[in-house]
Amino acid sequence: MTDTAPRLEMRGIRKAFGGVDVLREVELTVAAGEVLALLGSNGAGKSTLVKILAGSYGRDAGTVRLDGAEVSFDQPRQAVAAGVRLLPQEISVIPDMTVAENICIGDLPMRAGPGFRVVDTAAMRRQAEDLLQQLGYPGIDPAARVKGLSVPEQRIVEIARALAGKARVLIMDEPTASLTEQEAATLFAIIRRLKAQGVAVIYISHYLSEVFEVSDRIAVLRDGRNAGSFRTPDATPAEVLRAMLGGVVDDLYGAGPAAPPGEAVLTVEGLRIPGEIEDVDLTVRAGEIVGLFGLVGSGVESLGRALYGALGPVAARRVAIGGAPYAPRNPQAGKAAGIGFIAAERKREGIVADLTVRENIALPFLERFRAGPFMDVAAERRHAEGWIGQLGIRTRGSEQRLRTLSGGNQQKVCIARWLVDGMRLLILEEPTRGVDVGARREIYAELRRLADAGRAILVLSSDVEEVAGLCDRAIVLDRGRAVAEFSRGREPAELMAAASAPAENGELRA
Repeated sequence: MTDTAPRLEMRGIRKAFGGVDVLREVELTVAAGEVLALLGSNGAGKSTLVKILAGSYGRDAGTVRLDGAEVSFDQPRQAVAAGVRLLPQEISVIPDMTVAENICIGDLPMRAGPGFRVVDTAAMRRQAEDLLQQLGYPGIDPAARVKGLSVPEQRIVEIARALAGKARVLIMDEPTASLTEQEAATLFAIIRRLKAQGVAVIYISHYLSEVFEVSDRIAVLRDGRNAGSFRTPDATPAEVLRAMLGGVVDDLYGAGPAAPPGEAVLTVEGLRIPGEIEDVDLTVRAGEIVGLFGLVGSGVESLGRALYGALGPVAARRVAIGGAPYAPRNPQAGKAAGIGFIAAERKREGIVADLTVRENIALPFLERFRAGPFMDVAAERRHAEGWIGQLGIRTRGSEQRLRTLSGGNQQKVCIARWLVDGMRLLILEEPTRGVDVGARREIYAELRRLADAGRAILVLSSDVEEVAGLCDRAIVLDRGRAVAEFSRGREPAELMAAASAPAENGELRA
């Protein structure tokens, strides 16, 4: 070991599954106190590489060194003992245990009892307090049950647990996937603290904006090989995208509408949700993609669910679908009116992971696939396979379990389930959350095709660039009111400024 050795060094890493190469001669280095962003499209090899590092997979060839010393991990506990910690996308805390117990669970402090040893709760509390202080969160009570904490506070507990294990390398897999913009900013502040403490951070994300904000260097994998390495201050998003996708990167959001919009599909006048939405008017026409953007507390989080009926009856002067009165009261009423809804939290609310692709696509409309008292599985399969082909869902077939698909392909399945006759309006919350840039481009193209075919699309997104780039019209909400409306092509900064500066006299700004 030398003073100049990188904190982590992976050389010539190879891995194959079933004779198919997944990683080929991959190299990766991270210095102490450095944040390395690891990027690549789904299937590029990122997950396999970090699972090798974390001890979940063995490698077929190559070397791994920590602070210059060669290491080999056959089990995750060996990696943890060596100071390599993986924070998965899904938060992994034990909700019924206390903050202190979660933080110290890997190495509980003990003291001598009368003839036996017991957990030293005072020492455990002190250790938790010290670690939370280091992270800048002394206000989190070590005695509190974790289930009572917010999502970002639970993430902080996870990071404190990694530090309790003397983490030398911390791998963060899509750490902002369930966080708001403000919560993500808090996480970035914590990462800067970790850097100052000498922790090497490997940061995996599909969001280039946060990669450029938080990382020092960027490493790109494509098809299981190294495809690019950049110093973040010297790189541009276009260069990184070219490395990820290969060749010339086309416009991410594609062309605008093929024709002017048709008649109104959704008409809303004076919608109110106590404490959240106040007197919102909204129209979405056939062939049109309308975006709603707002900061936390703006009301965007609730509007789509309210229109679908998921929040129960709502107050409004008028809500109509295709000119006919519509009373949002439950999801069954929304579906009967021709509304499809895709939730932001795909894993929790959007998919049934252990069912097949076929079963997930058919799920909302099982009545359409009945043959007497039985299900017509052949009809389900024909329907599913048609959309698998049209949407470019990458799967071995309609009988593949949905949990084995990538996030982007799972999202396409969520879209496909609503593409049946009679569905006129598609409402999507955060349509590309946790989806890589290649799949995002495909999803945007499919939404445009659906709009050009006459469907009305309503997108609710916290990604201001997505709303500005994709949508034909963008409506900005602030504190429950619509404060501005923009046509396609306006700068994202204009939408952001409107979201943080309410309009005067309740009039929309354009």
